Amino acid sequence: MKVRFADRQLERCFLDGGLANRTWGESVGQRFVQRVKVLQASSKFEDLFEARTLRLHPLTGNRSGQWALKLIGRWRLIFRLSEDRQTITLAEVSNYYGN
Repeated sequence: MKVRFADRQLERCFLDGGLANRTWGESVGQRFVQRVKVLQASSKFEDLFEARTLRLHPLTGNRSGQWALKLIGRWRLIFRLSEDRQTITLAEVSNYYGN
């Protein structure tokens, strides 16, 4: 799949694992880079549902139209999926449930 980044900071964190570690902590930073590589390696969106450890799910409410997958603990990678289901745009890394 094609993966795009909503902002330059997310892209820099992917390209520089050290920056990802400094931004979110080592465990979240490493998992972020790993998950983006998994997304890039997938041939189609539906394949991601087979990897149960991703815990891929659609979001609801004011985040309707977005998707999330688990990084570690309460941390999630939030993204949007293109209409043709071929491009993922990463929106944010979030401690989705707060502290």
